[in-house]
Amino acid sequence: MANRLFILYLIVVSFTSCKVGKQKSDMYGMENDAITLASKIKIGWNLGNSLEVPLTDGGETGWGNPKTTRTLIDLVKKSGFNAVRIPCAWDSYADSTHVISSEWLARVKEVVDYCIGNDMYVILNIHWDSGWLENNCTIGKQEEVNQKQVNYWSQIAEYFKDYDERLLFAGCNEPNIARYQGEEMAREEMAVLKTYEQSFVNAVRATGERNKYRVLIVQGPHADIECTEMYYGNLPEDVVPNRLMMEVHCYTPWNFCGMSQDESWGKSYYFWGKDNHKEGSERNAEWGEEEDINKLFAKMKTMFVDRGVPVVLGEYGAIRREDLKDSEKMDLHLKSRAYYVRYITEQAKINGMIPIYWDNGYRDFGIFDRKELSVSDYLILESLMHGATSGKYPF
Repeated sequence: MANRLFILYLIVVSFTSCKVGKQKSDMYGMENDAITLASKIKIGWNLGNSLEVPLTDGGETGWGNPKTTRTLIDLVKKSGFNAVRIPCAWDSYADSTHVISSEWLARVKEVVDYCIGNDMYVILNIHWDSGWLENNCTIGKQEEVNQKQVNYWSQIAEYFKDYDERLLFAGCNEPNIARYQGEEMAREEMAVLKTYEQSFVNAVRATGERNKYRVLIVQGPHADIECTEMYYGNLPEDVVPNRLMMEVHCYTPWNFCGMSQDESWGKSYYFWGKDNHKEGSERNAEWGEEEDINKLFAKMKTMFVDRGVPVVLGEYGAIRREDLKDSEKMDLHLKSRAYYVRYITEQAKINGMIPIYWDNGYRDFGIFDRKELSVSDYLILESLMHGATSGKYPF
């Protein structure tokens, strides 16, 4: 009788241990909350204009970049980055029933694994993707887009659910609302956007296991700081606390960062920063310099970081103006760009924002030559690393 009881005891203990072990396995590798995870990211880099190219535009190489290789990601890691944001298209790789191609999922996994294999953090998102979500934050499209959002994220999350906390998901990219059509319309569309983000969170959590604890990233309207402050409000509801991040982008001032030619509303700027103005030039930045950046970033710190929600600065950078023929102007322009990215990186970290530089693979923003697999802009790379080292997170 004693032997039988002992055997029964062993069976019960074994069964209980299996249950406890299963519970631990879900949490294993997922121990850190959003703030702790953010503190581990030194600086990130965007694999831009590659995996987000819609299949209808030719897929991964359709916008001129070569197929992403492990060697490229090795170079990114060796250069000092410890995080990669992977903008990704999904809709054009899905059939009419919203089932994503298994070949495409496997290809995305291959690139994710290049990063994870380098012990890097990865942000995997749904990017512009021909605008199926970004351009349709409207009541008329709400039901259709929510269904796609649930379908796609259920598949993506299920496929990647065994990955540890180094893989983060981001629900979209730069979702548009009607900010220039009156406050009532903007708030109406913001409410629609919030349903898309709630669908994202719910879909990922519903896949269970490690996805119950995975850090998820939601985006402000247009990923714009001022719009986010004005319209965003509360984060989506989540079944697990302290596992959400906010994302915004910074191309301020646009005249310096992205404007390639003069427009009716303003001129493009070549020079940025208090010590980088050229006397008498109409190309000096007239807004969006250090003081304005400080105010913008402080808004995100107050609204989110101080409340325990880190912010991802998912894109930033400034266009390189190759058409400048005057060597003196070009030298000052390059100095301005370098100072800009260093300043943005440093101030982002000081304000609790994870800096992730926008690299599209081209000469205007790129710091790596993806065909030659080499560094093509050492000045920007060094400035980014300087800012990442001098800037300290407040957490």
